Amino acid sequence: MKRLDTARLLVGAAIALAAAAFAAPASAADTVTISGRAYAFNHMSTYLSGATIKVREIPGLSATTDANGDYALEVPDDANVTPYIDPPDGYNEIDLQTFHTRGEDIDNANFQTPGDAEYNGLAAILSVPIDAATGRPAYHPAVLLKLYIYGYLNRIQSSRRLERETQRNVELIWLTGKLMPDFKTIADFRKDNGCAIRQVCAGFVALCRTMGLLTQASVAIDGSKFKAVNNRDKNFTRAKMERRMAQIEESVARYLQQLDSADRQEPSDVLKTKTNRLKQKIEKLKEQMRRLQVLKVEMLATPDQQISLTDPDARSMATSGRGSGVVGYNVQVAVDTKHHLIITHEVTNVGTDRSQLSSVAKQAKATLEVENLDAVADRGYFSSEEILACENAGITVTLPKPMTSGIMAKGRFGKQDFRYSAEEDIYICPAGERLTYHYTNEEHGLVLRRYWTNVCQSCAIKQTCTSGKERRISRWEHEHVLEAVQRRLDERPEKMRQRRETVEHPFGTIKARMGATHFLMKTLPRVATEMALHVLAYNLTRVLNIIGVRPLMAAIRA
Repeated sequence: MKRLDTARLLVGAAIALAAAAFAAPASAADTVTISGRAYAFNHMSTYLSGATIKVREIPGLSATTDANGDYALEVPDDANVTPYIDPPDGYNEIDLQTFHTRGEDIDNANFQTPGDAEYNGLAAILSVPIDAATGRPAYHPAVLLKLYIYGYLNRIQSSRRLERETQRNVELIWLTGKLMPDFKTIADFRKDNGCAIRQVCAGFVALCRTMGLLTQASVAIDGSKFKAVNNRDKNFTRAKMERRMAQIEESVARYLQQLDSADRQEPSDVLKTKTNRLKQKIEKLKEQMRRLQVLKVEMLATPDQQISLTDPDARSMATSGRGSGVVGYNVQVAVDTKHHLIITHEVTNVGTDRSQLSSVAKQAKATLEVENLDAVADRGYFSSEEILACENAGITVTLPKPMTSGIMAKGRFGKQDFRYSAEEDIYICPAGERLTYHYTNEEHGLVLRRYWTNVCQSCAIKQTCTSGKERRISRWEHEHVLEAVQRRLDERPEKMRQRRETVEHPFGTIKARMGATHFLMKTLPRVATEMALHVLAYNLTRVLNIIGVRPLMAAIRA
């Protein structure tokens, strides 16, 4: 009883002390000191004297910086305080982080104060709104951009991990000037400034071009699948939906059969428990079926008849492994063949590469600012319309043609075994017969000319050519463009090895930095922003390895 009374006395004393602390002004013994220095952003030798340091939560507290920009501000102990600077003319008001005082003085609470011209310029580049009525952003955009570049260079993409690193990583403490933004501020910067971040990535590629690192108008194009923030079980296609519904119906039938079997047995407590468990399972499965039926209606209403529950833009895509796949995005890149720098990239949710060739190649040509461009890609990009679009845009492509026809698997002659004579507009078959032109038609948007001969019935090698009445050959009206592509590949087969050595390396490096999770953000625009940061970090690493730190710094300052 005595021990209980003592505990109550201590609790009452603590409540009384807390009430007195909040009711009365803080005395000298109940304060701590926040001290630091105010100087111009990125100019640590330019001190801001005569600036006023205030506290958001306590309007009456203030301190003035001396000739060296130093200040010392007394604030209440055991309280949340957010110091901010009211600077001289020509500079901008900014906040420090919110501190929770815990009985110890806080040193080196420094202000990096941007000037008007610098702040307005960066705000315009990064699309940061400036509204005098609501105040300015607490952190300079350049600080958060530096933080993200450092993070992506060092495999730290999570905003929460970046927040922790700003508090314990000496490199980041120096880089940010001892600023420690919280994870929400860090995450919102990446989420809200996607367009500006992508412009920074493109700007660095332009800088590489001015430094003379992109002198060869030759690129390798490829695509790779990256996992999204969407589990495979949270993605539904028509086939997946039908399989899942069939599994549920099969399970329900099995449980009902077990219930029928239980009804024929003698009643007991164990049997009753088993029956209740089976009924719960059946009800749960029926609820799943009702939910799937609702999702099926939504899925069938989409253009591609596919729905993802976590990331609505993510799509199920096949990968090179048999029976494997990934729910994610298809990232397209064009890589410089000399220095392996990523010239341009694009994030899509289309599972195949067939429609991407001309788009990526034209972007690379515009980025390099050249009249003609050589591009090499794999057989997944082979599309007659895409190759023709590249040819019309001054882009010379080299890629193999996929063997999609099963005729060669049956041991018969393929189209490549028939020789075309442009002068006579005929095909010569392996038996030496002439296949003449008969008519033109349109198929899948392509204008095709049809050739055949009427002597196939009496041909000695007909069994190795066709099983029909005659062998017919189709020729696209722009077939000469495809023939030129095949001729370039035959003359320079090493192009395929060069493509593999050039474009596979960036994907491997970026995925190794990403780790197992790949993308952390959701929806296509935000994923594109995240990919831009990865590409920027990769290109920055490549340039540092090629020319070193000092030349790069000199080029950036210039």
